[in-house]
Amino acid sequence: MPSMLTGGWLSGDILKRINYLKAYKCGFSMTVGLNTSSTSETLNDVNFTSTTCPRHVVLVAPEVHWNTGNVGRTCLGAGAVLHLIRPLGFSLDDRQVKRAGLDYWPKVSLHVWDDFDQFMAGLQPAQGELAMFTKNGRHPYWRMPLAQRLFMVFGSETQGLPPSILTRYPDQTYRIPINSDIRCLNLSTSVGIALYENIRQWATDDPARSASS
Repeated sequence: MPSMLTGGWLSGDILKRINYLKAYKCGFSMTVGLNTSSTSETLNDVNFTSTTCPRHVVLVAPEVHWNTGNVGRTCLGAGAVLHLIRPLGFSLDDRQVKRAGLDYWPKVSLHVWDDFDQFMAGLQPAQGELAMFTKNGRHPYWRMPLAQRLFMVFGSETQGLPPSILTRYPDQTYRIPINSDIRCLNLSTSVGIALYENIRQWATDDPARSASS
């Protein structure tokens, strides 16, 4: 596995090496704050606007309301769009969804689709714009495509993505490695890992993109 966090990607050395994220070439705007009273440099304020490089998170048949609320908050913070594919295991009016999303939930860019085919027909993503996340995906998550528009697709908490979807896109499946001590990661954790890794790669021209899987 390529070392993506060697030294901590927010360390001063790496910040200097990437020239403060190269003005965030993908259309994201960033305010970089430097702690001049310390030897360490940190990113204090980050503002994302997904205008030229939209990221989309797609949850297929999510079952747990607080996971969806947490994912919504993450999408809002990262400037991503959230898509929910029915059936849902909860009502979007559920107070638990809103509690997990805090007061941010009304601000989430949210779209709800009756089924996966309606979603595909409505947005017509190309295969190179899709990343299907599954435990046994063909590629590690750091090999996600760096398309201008990307849809990261996740299945339900207990069933994952259905075979009817996975068999249609066998070469667009991605995995987040875990050891044998657990069955899987939490859904909202997986979304956060994938979404911010993709943003990080865009910002840094990460060499892991060209590494072998």
